[in-house]
Amino acid sequence: MSLNRRKFLGAGAIAAGAGLTLGASSIAAASEKTFNWKMTNAYAPGSPFYVQGPGSPTDFCKRVEAMSNGRLKIQHFAAGELIPALEGFDAVSSGMVEMNAANAFFWAGKIPAAQFFTAVPFGMNTQGMNAWLYNGGALQLWEELYEPHGLVPMPMGNTGTQMTGWFRQPLENVDSLKGLKMRVPGLAGKVYSELGVAVRLLPGGEIFPALERGVIDAAEFVGPFQDRRMGLHKAAKNYYTTGWHEPTNVTELIINKKAWDSLPADLQAIVRICAQACNAESLAWSDAVNADALEDLVSNEGVIAKPLPTDIITRLREVTNDTLASMAAADPSTRKVHDHFMAFRKKYSTWSATGEKGFMDLGV
Repeated sequence: MSLNRRKFLGAGAIAAGAGLTLGASSIAAASEKTFNWKMTNAYAPGSPFYVQGPGSPTDFCKRVEAMSNGRLKIQHFAAGELIPALEGFDAVSSGMVEMNAANAFFWAGKIPAAQFFTAVPFGMNTQGMNAWLYNGGALQLWEELYEPHGLVPMPMGNTGTQMTGWFRQPLENVDSLKGLKMRVPGLAGKVYSELGVAVRLLPGGEIFPALERGVIDAAEFVGPFQDRRMGLHKAAKNYYTTGWHEPTNVTELIINKKAWDSLPADLQAIVRICAQACNAESLAWSDAVNADALEDLVSNEGVIAKPLPTDIITRLREVTNDTLASMAAADPSTRKVHDHFMAFRKKYSTWSATGEKGFMDLGV
């Protein structure tokens, strides 16, 4: 081999080695880059489930930091600590903060179809909702719906089936609803409105004083544990069940799209995995604490817990079907989500009637 050829090959090997070194350095630098984000929240400081505790947004932030070995740190702000309760959508969309925790039905005024990703009256239970979101194509629909706003949505929690709510006076029939002033969000509010209810959308922290002072006659929040903590049983004693309005209730995590795209793939995976973990754990926690809380409310606080009268449920179902159909007819995006949801619900109901319902009918 000539001297020049040896020099050329030697130089090539050195250059190749240098290239590998530079490539490895770049990969290492990317994996060592840290991100410091902010998350806002629609719920008040200290709120169990919605702010703190197993499966909560603060739990999510801790999980992400631990799993990423500190490469992604998220500072959490409850409602009012950085922005007002229901301004998270705009704050994340504008890039003021990177994340927000809330419920999608709060954004109904901006995106009517968003409500389907929290709860649908007479819709699916939590198992069905998770099946639709994770394996039924709904998550892709949700992302498509939020993409024009520069947002990436995903589920991050679930309370399970909720209680119908607290009423200062007992309900005898459908006419009992006429003229009532009630705090209730989402699609259920539209249904109640059709039956003569004056619907109010109040943040969680404002419900008890409004109910206590008679500013409202009834209120829906979550379930026995959460409702007892807020003291709603001190303002009303009639506590109705069925969960017709929210057979499930999804906590929404939204992320600024530009911020999301700036994360390396492994950190994106960690965020998704932590959100899924909190979705499961928050439900488990809710189911664990609600049983004891309901027993305490009935046994020690004089609460009367009972199902809604049958004629009210029948009328609510009729109005729900009409309301959903009208929404779908008024907006192409809503129709797309509505039709997708209903098709999946039909399929899921066939299976759940055979599996879950068959078991529950045994009286377990």
